[in-house]
Amino acid sequence: MTTAVPERGVVAGGTDSAVEHLFETLSRACPEGWRVELIGGRIHRAPPAPGWHAETVSEVGGQILDRRRNSTLRTYTGIGLYVPDVSATGKVVPDLVIAPKGSFSDRAEYHDPAAVMLVAEVTSRSTAVQDRGPKLRGYARAGIPCYLLIDREAGEVVVYSEPSGASFTRSSEAALSKTVALPEPLRFELDTGEF
Repeated sequence: MTTAVPERGVVAGGTDSAVEHLFETLSRACPEGWRVELIGGRIHRAPPAPGWHAETVSEVGGQILDRRRNSTLRTYTGIGLYVPDVSATGKVVPDLVIAPKGSFSDRAEYHDPAAVMLVAEVTSRSTAVQDRGPKLRGYARAGIPCYLLIDREAGEVVVYSEPSGASFTRSSEAALSKTVALPEPLRFELDTGEF
């Protein structure tokens, strides 16, 4: 479910702080397990993910943990990141985040993405446009080294790397069921046939 709000400027006579207040109010009002993001001028409230979505995220995380070269890397789900260029609030909750142990040990709900090595999104009909557009640009601007987009609607996986400005300078694609190479620091072939 989405609710349209201006990203900047006026919300019922208010300012960006009014957008922040509306976002926080809707966030608190969502049932347990739901998540809220402000992307492209719309507040998106998403229910808990269906089983296939959770299985895909779990498989990616499992393969990364099994093949990681750096034993301090951890997989995180449900972690909020502060990525200013995605929206006015900059608050997003990626499907999967890979970062060193202890990167999110503070009490913040939304974290600086500086420690993030990889962020992954699994598209659904309700999230595909945001995952392919505002999040792609925001993750690049945040300097996240790798964005793994598992695009179920398109039947492919895209690995974006080497961020520069609002884009990634490298990308590689593979059809779902094939393998795709993940760049440093992971540097292994992700088997999408397990999705």
